[in-house]
Amino acid sequence: MSDIALDRPPAATSDRRHDRHATRLVLFVLRRLGTAVFVLLCTATVSFFLVRLSGDPVKVLLPPDATAAQESALRASLGLDRPLFTQYIDFLWGLPRLDFGNSLAYGQPVSQILADRLPATIQLAAAAMAVTLLIAVPAGVFAAMRRGRGPDRAVMTGVLLGQSTPPFWVGILLILVFAVGLHALPASGYGTFANLVLPAVTLAVYSVAVVARLLRSSLIEVLSSDHIRSARAKGFGPLKVVLTHGLRNASLPVVTIVGLEVGSLLGGAILTEQVFSWPGVGQLTIEAISNRDFPLVQATVLFFAATFVVVNLLVDLSYSFLDPRVRTSR
Repeated sequence: MSDIALDRPPAATSDRRHDRHATRLVLFVLRRLGTAVFVLLCTATVSFFLVRLSGDPVKVLLPPDATAAQESALRASLGLDRPLFTQYIDFLWGLPRLDFGNSLAYGQPVSQILADRLPATIQLAAAAMAVTLLIAVPAGVFAAMRRGRGPDRAVMTGVLLGQSTPPFWVGILLILVFAVGLHALPASGYGTFANLVLPAVTLAVYSVAVVARLLRSSLIEVLSSDHIRSARAKGFGPLKVVLTHGLRNASLPVVTIVGLEVGSLLGGAILTEQVFSWPGVGQLTIEAISNRDFPLVQATVLFFAATFVVVNLLVDLSYSFLDPRVRTSR
């Protein structure tokens, strides 16, 4: 038996190991996709019924002096006179086709309205994430390399302020300073780089604090490990040790929080877009809630939920490429 084991080609064992890993990865993705579908179905159900507790949209769409006959006619034309369960089944039936119905306030397909507003929100979230990474990563590395010193305390003070300050207040403060006081940047609007600066910085403040703090903590833990001490013993400089050996090992929790922050930036854009009159999905959500626009509210809620679900799935899959230990444990 031992001779057979010795004569076995190493490539066969490697191929079987690769096949097992591929099978585990496929099963993992299928489980996560199933969970994602279940979460989105629950979100759709909850949003469908909760939004109808806000009141009758007919009262908002018609003038105050409208007659009961006019209200009944409008309610019938919008399909709101049908049984609630029938409306719910029709709503679920349209989800796989991304058919959310027509907006009660705009009279247009909800999917078309979302498609028109989505680029503005993606642009704002992408700019905020770029600001986050450009500031948080150097700040976290800088603080970790100077742990316990003045620069570290300065960075951590900024982190504390960033996590404690409401984004809408930051936005108002930036408008007062840079738009009203210095006349350097516009207070609202859309379409130019200047219009993007203030809302992107406002949206990024909290994310910068979260990512910088987590990266500092993760790097401090990694820099005390044995392989870092070995790299230092070989004569590598502090910056090379951190960037070459420390940053990748410290990146796993950072990737997690960055992925979650992507969803938070899209969700947090609701208030920021309102402050800066940014024509994105966030401002559209506020308008839909004010108008009791049931189909539009349901679609925007599902958009934000789907964003979180997809980002979390991508973060989980990225673990396999960042940490071999996670890869072999599946």
